[in-house]
Amino acid sequence: MNTLTDLSNPPSVGAAEADSAPFFIRGQVVGGTDLIQRSRDLGVSFATPKLDLNGLVHPRTELPPLLNTPLAEIIDFLVEAGQRMCDPNNEHIQACIDRMAKVSLAPRSVIEHQMLHATDYLNKQVLEEVVAQNFPNPKALDEWVPHTDHQGRRSFIRAFAPRLVHVLPGNSPGMGVRSIAQSALVKSVSLFKMPSADPFSTVAFLRTLAEIDANHPVVQSMSAVYWRGGDDAVERILYRPQYFDKLVAWGGGDAINNVMKYIGPGFQLVSFDPKTSISMVGKEAFASDETIAEAAELNARDVSILGQEACVCSRFTFLEADAEQGDRYAKVLAERLRIDRFGEGDPRPLEMELKEQIDVLRMMDDEFGVFGKSDGRGVAIRSDEPVDFHPLRKTSNVVCVPDLMEAMKYVNVATQTVGVYPFSRMPELRDHLASGGAQRCVRLGEAGPSAIGNPHDAMYPLHRFVHWMANEDGCVGDD
Repeated sequence: MNTLTDLSNPPSVGAAEADSAPFFIRGQVVGGTDLIQRSRDLGVSFATPKLDLNGLVHPRTELPPLLNTPLAEIIDFLVEAGQRMCDPNNEHIQACIDRMAKVSLAPRSVIEHQMLHATDYLNKQVLEEVVAQNFPNPKALDEWVPHTDHQGRRSFIRAFAPRLVHVLPGNSPGMGVRSIAQSALVKSVSLFKMPSADPFSTVAFLRTLAEIDANHPVVQSMSAVYWRGGDDAVERILYRPQYFDKLVAWGGGDAINNVMKYIGPGFQLVSFDPKTSISMVGKEAFASDETIAEAAELNARDVSILGQEACVCSRFTFLEADAEQGDRYAKVLAERLRIDRFGEGDPRPLEMELKEQIDVLRMMDDEFGVFGKSDGRGVAIRSDEPVDFHPLRKTSNVVCVPDLMEAMKYVNVATQTVGVYPFSRMPELRDHLASGGAQRCVRLGEAGPSAIGNPHDAMYPLHRFVHWMANEDGCVGDD
């Protein structure tokens, strides 16, 4: 493999002012300002070193570093790392927050909140429960587990350590922590491709691990770098079965479509592709002013998570109501949306195109009801059918339906989480939601963190990550 020498634009006049985004390669921090990159959302410059592709590939002739490290030891190491990450004196995390505040759409206070709570995943009980949910017999991660079928054929099964490329999302630094932990649990050799909206946090997390023990097999198994997504000069070389088993991809439609072209025999895709979450509110919400307020408050919580950037955030609320009731509910919802729940402060303004679309609907008051201002603090749009644009920045489209079953025609494989009110109606809806393609049904207001170890995007991710290997050894009594 040739060493890559120049994959992007040469340094620009503003290189000296650009924040440095170093790489992390198997325990070593690789600094440099050879290349000037630009963040996706705000166009802010940051500087990276050149890529050396040779250093990113772990030869298949060498066993994965974590293969024979007991799972219990890995969990203990991750728990210690979590404690280090929470330390307010951790200079890597603090510097990361400073730099992320420049490239992220989220306010600094939200970034701090996300970074602090990301380490909740690095809890011994959480990690053990994740493993138990993903593997019927977790021993397969540590050893060859014997099995004999009903015909007496003897086998040994192993959840073998995979080689993974992770294309990380840019809307939540917590996914860097989670991806590192999950990679360690399955003992993988992992390459993390950082996003331009967050080229800092994953390296900050890995540097914290390295300070505990730079030679620990967890640290020696992981690398984190940045290149511009879609750069064929990098991806046509790295995205090959000679080097990696699976591509774990998060992102929007363009990002997923880009990596699809590299998928083929021996190189699989584990995709966390774009999803849209919704809310379903039954007629019971109109029993009193108090129940309207309760439903709207819970609804607003699900809309407001992470500034409505994440897939789990509700964007469409299907309301069992007529137009008059819909306006009444939407007005209360808009008021609840405008509450600053996460210390956001002054929000970033709406993109001009989105603002103009909302303002046009405001003028069509015979068809739509628009409540709240188009200023990024929260707006609710009542309609008879879903709007034809993507609600964002605390925008909820309240769609009136005569019966919640009528809303099932809008549920599809891109529907991730469905929040339901009243909670008692979940059993009658969940089979239909699953049939439509939805992946998660929760109480309204609880769209945030999922139950530990539950399926994500209709699969158990860790079970998909590993390379399942069977050693068949004849029949019992053959010896």
